Amino acid sequence: MPPAPPSADRIRLAINTIKTLAIDAVEQAKSGHPGMPMGAADYAFYLWTRHLRFDPKAPDWPDRDRFVLSAGHGSMLLYALLHLSGYDLPLEEIRRFRQWGSSTPGHPEHGCAPGVETTTGPLGQGLGNAVGMAIAARMAAERFNTPDQAIVSHRIWVIASDGDMMEGVGSEAASIAGHLALGNLTVIYDDNHITIEGDTRLAFSEDVGRRFEGYGWTVQRIDGHDHAQIQAALGAAAREGSRPGLIVARTHIANGSPGKHDSPKAHGEPLGPEEAAATKKAIGWPPEPPFLIPDEVRRLYGDRAEEGRRAREDWQRRFEAWGRAHPDRRALWDRYHERFVPDDLFDRLVQVVMTAPAPEATRVASGKILQRAAELVPSLCGGSGDLEPSTKTYIKASGSISRESFSGRNFHFGVREHGMGAILNGLALHGGPIPFGATFLIFSDYMRPPIRLAAMSGLQVIYVYTHDSVFLGEDGPTHQPVEQLPGLRLVPGLTVLRPADGPETAMSWTLALRRKDGPTALVLTRQDLPPLRRPAGFDHRVMFCGGYVLSETCPPGGSGGAGGTAPVVLVATGSEVAPAQQAQEILATKGVATRVVSMPCPSLFLEQSEEYRRSVLPRGARNVVVEAARLQGWERVAGCDALLIGIDRFGASAPWKVIAEKLGFTGPQIADRVTRWLGVS
Repeated sequence: MPPAPPSADRIRLAINTIKTLAIDAVEQAKSGHPGMPMGAADYAFYLWTRHLRFDPKAPDWPDRDRFVLSAGHGSMLLYALLHLSGYDLPLEEIRRFRQWGSSTPGHPEHGCAPGVETTTGPLGQGLGNAVGMAIAARMAAERFNTPDQAIVSHRIWVIASDGDMMEGVGSEAASIAGHLALGNLTVIYDDNHITIEGDTRLAFSEDVGRRFEGYGWTVQRIDGHDHAQIQAALGAAAREGSRPGLIVARTHIANGSPGKHDSPKAHGEPLGPEEAAATKKAIGWPPEPPFLIPDEVRRLYGDRAEEGRRAREDWQRRFEAWGRAHPDRRALWDRYHERFVPDDLFDRLVQVVMTAPAPEATRVASGKILQRAAELVPSLCGGSGDLEPSTKTYIKASGSISRESFSGRNFHFGVREHGMGAILNGLALHGGPIPFGATFLIFSDYMRPPIRLAAMSGLQVIYVYTHDSVFLGEDGPTHQPVEQLPGLRLVPGLTVLRPADGPETAMSWTLALRRKDGPTALVLTRQDLPPLRRPAGFDHRVMFCGGYVLSETCPPGGSGGAGGTAPVVLVATGSEVAPAQQAQEILATKGVATRVVSMPCPSLFLEQSEEYRRSVLPRGARNVVVEAARLQGWERVAGCDALLIGIDRFGASAPWKVIAEKLGFTGPQIADRVTRWLGVS
C-alpha cells in the first residue's frame, strides 16, 4: 500500500532541505552557485517525488526516466536530489563539493556519480543532449515495443536556465525536437530573470514561450513557487505524448534569502556566512549543524525510492516475459544495447574497397563501407547537417526518422551543426545507438563544444568530416580547412583519422566502431585519390598502429641515404600520401633512398611501443612531414629538425589540381623541396 501523501509542512521541510544543502555546500567550498538551486527547489521537489521514474539502486535501469540539469551551474540542486533520493552519493561527497577528487565537481560530469546522466555547464548543451536522448527513446520504442508490451516508455525531463535559452545550440536542438514532435520530452525553463551581469533585461527581452510555440512545442506558464500550479503543469506534461513541452516557471533566484533574493550575486558566489544564517532563520531552519537532513525528509525521499524499486522490478518481470514471447527482438535488444560489433569487422569492411582499381575519393569509399557496416552493426545510425549528397552518409537499406516513424536509421539535422553535435552526444548517452554526424571539415568549428564534451565524457560518437583540405577546390578559402586538423588533434580523447585510400578508410571505420570509450573523427577527401602501392604480402592490420611503413626505395647500386647521409622518411597523411610516393620515385633517380610512412592517426602512432615507433621512424632518420594543413604538433612525431611541408595561409578559389601546384603539393615539388633541404643536386 503506497504511503499517505506528505503534509504541506513535510513538503516544505523537504524543499528547504534542498535549499540548505546547496547553501552549506557552496559556503564550505567558498565558491559555487547557490541561487539557482534555491529558486528551483519547489518544482524540482515535485518532479523528483511525483513524476521522475528511477531506482537509485539500479541507476542504469534501461527504462528509467532521464533527468538533465542543463543549467549545470546549479549542480548542487542535482547533487542534493541524488543524495536525498538514495543514490550512491554520500553526504561526505556533498561536503567535498568542488574539491579535488570528489564526486561533486563544480558542474555535473557524466560518470562522476550515479544518476548524473550527462556533463553540463556549457549552456545549451544539456538541452541538446536531452533532445538526443528523447530521439533514442523513440527509436528504441519503435524497435522493441509490441502491441502486448511497451517495454520502452520513459520520458526525458530537463531543467534549463535563461542562458540555455540564449545559446544558439539550444535553439537548434529545440527546433529539431519540435520538428520531430518529441512528445516524450519536457523542459522546465527556470525563468528567474538573472544572469551574471544582472537582470536579463540587459540583453534578453524576447518571449521564449512564443518562440517555442513556433517550434511546435506545447507551452505552459506558471509561478515556479506556486505548488498547485507546479503540480498541474507537471501532470499535464507527463500526459503529453504528441509534442515536446516547455514549462516556463517564473522563479526568483536565491528564493528565501532576505538579502540575495533576485540578486545576480547569488548566481556565482556564496551567500556569505551572515546571509546564509539569515536565510536559514527566515525559512525556520536551525542555524546548526550544517548539512542537516531531518529524518522525516529522509523517509519521504526513501518512500519515493521504494516506489521506483517496485516500478523497476515490475518492468523487469514484464521485460523477461516479453523476451520469452519475442526471442528475435530480445536478441536484437542485446546486440543493440551492447553496441555489438563483429570480431571480423575489418575483414568484411575492407572487402568493399579492396577491388577498386580506379582513383576514388575517401568520402566515396566511406559511403560504400558505411552500407556494409550498417548491415553488421545494428546500433549504427546517423546523418548530416544537410550535406548527405556530399558526405555520402545515407544508409540506403533504411529509411529516415521522422515524426511519423522512428524505425529508420538516417537523420536529417538540417543546417544545424552545433545542435547536431549535442544531439549525437545525447544519443550516445542514452544507450543503444552508435551515432555519427557528418559535415564538411571546415564546419567542425561550429560543433567544437559538443566534440569536447564527447571526449570529456568518453562517448562513442563518430564524426564524418569530408572536404578535408584546400583541395576541395573552387568553393574557396571560406570552405577550405587549414587549421582544423591540428585543432581537432589537440582535443584530449578525440581520435582523428585521415585515411589515404579505401583500405585505410575501412580501418578508420573499424576503429571508430570498436572504440567505445571516446569519439572518433574520420577526415575524408572530396577529390579522387589513386590506390596506394603496397608491397606484396602487406598485412593491412598494421594500419591500426596509426602509422606504418608503406613503401621503401633503394637508389641504383646502393643503399641508405645519398652520400652516406641518414635515411630520409617521408611522413604523410590522407591525400598527400600518393604525392609522397611520387616524390619517392623521383628521389630514387637522384640517389636518395626514402621510406614513405602513411600516418592516418599520429596520436595512435604515439601510443605504440617505442620499439614499434623506432621501427617506423628510425633514430637519426631525416624526417619530412607532408600534410595540406598547418603542422603544429607534428614535432612530437617527427622531431623539431624535421622538414615540414604544410600550409601557413588560407586557400584559394581554383580547381584543386591548380591549388596543389600553386601551394607545392605535387610529387615533383615535394621531391624538389627534399633535395634542396638535403643539399642534393
